[in-house]
Amino acid sequence: MQSSNPVFARSEGFNGRRTSQSGVTYPGYTDSSAWGTGSSQAPETYAPVRPTAPMTIDSVVQKTGITLGLVVLTAALTWVFVPPAMLGMAWMGGAFAGLGLGLVLSFKRVVSPALVLAYAVAEGLFIGAMSKTFESMWDGVVVGAVVGTVAAVAGTLAAYKFFNISVSPKFRKFVVAAMFGFVALVLMDFVLGLFGNAIGLNGFGGLGLVMSVVGLGLGVLMLILDFDFVERGIAARLPEIESWRAAFGLTVTIIWIYIEILRILAILRGND
Repeated sequence: MQSSNPVFARSEGFNGRRTSQSGVTYPGYTDSSAWGTGSSQAPETYAPVRPTAPMTIDSVVQKTGITLGLVVLTAALTWVFVPPAMLGMAWMGGAFAGLGLGLVLSFKRVVSPALVLAYAVAEGLFIGAMSKTFESMWDGVVVGAVVGTVAAVAGTLAAYKFFNISVSPKFRKFVVAAMFGFVALVLMDFVLGLFGNAIGLNGFGGLGLVMSVVGLGLGVLMLILDFDFVERGIAARLPEIESWRAAFGLTVTIIWIYIEILRILAILRGND
């Protein structure tokens, strides 16, 4: 089944790559239902290649731990060593670098571990500068956001496993469409803000609170998609290097959830 997630869509294995009964993989062979239309050319064929070690839940957990650990380490170093006067530059620099690397990784067919780690560093710079700025304005919000993020991820994983949540194609398309719509609205409000006409979607008022609550809900739904895609990848016996793609996808979603919880706590503290 074709994946709609931009992080996983470029990987053939997450979209139905087949493995022969002997364990030999054919990199260019996908299910016929996923072939494009309008082309008279036949699907590319490849000679069998020697199978590599498959992706496992352990390898995904390991790579995700490395990636998130680098995010946390970079954020901690940013918090300690970047002076207050430079926080704004670090915040924007990390945000734009992370956005650029994230787009490259999302549409890159062959995952690059080096780029995943570079993304983690950029996001750590962004998260560290943002968190320190918020903490200077609302004491205690960072600890609350960290605890809330851990609880949200753990609770979503528990619900996914214990309630055996099934991800249907309609559910997947809805979540992805809602995510892109949400991002488009946020970017639109950001651009309008540059001209002094912001609607308030990124602000700290009532509308900003509503947007962050919606964003948090979307983050949880995206996490469910991530878990589903990881299970599909393991079932397809993807090569072990694809664990880095899974780690990247999970890191993107976890950072999304942290940012929305941080904003919610800051808005609530600001209205006390």
